[in-house]
Amino acid sequence: MWKWLILILAVYALYRLFSNDVLKKKKENKEENAAELERKIAAGEMVKDPECGTYVSAEGNISVRDGETVHHFCSYECRDKFLQRLEEGGRELPPRE
Repeated sequence: MWKWLILILAVYALYRLFSNDVLKKKKENKEENAAELERKIAAGEMVKDPECGTYVSAEGNISVRDGETVHHFCSYECRDKFLQRLEEGGRELPPRE
């Protein structure tokens, strides 16, 4: 009986030891990814989608030039919503790129 109890406690201790290790690695990866995103935003490699707020690559293919400003989008759906919002506001639609 005691052997089983000790075995179960040992397995539980090992489980807790390794699960904490995995959780720490996941947390570190999230922090590294957040830091990398902040670096890209600061460097101008990533820009914010004006419609949904997602950060996208500045070299992305889905963009609209509005005068001197170039807006980048995460999807064609966001781009179309943005253009529709501009049209409803009475502004002339910029050409699509």
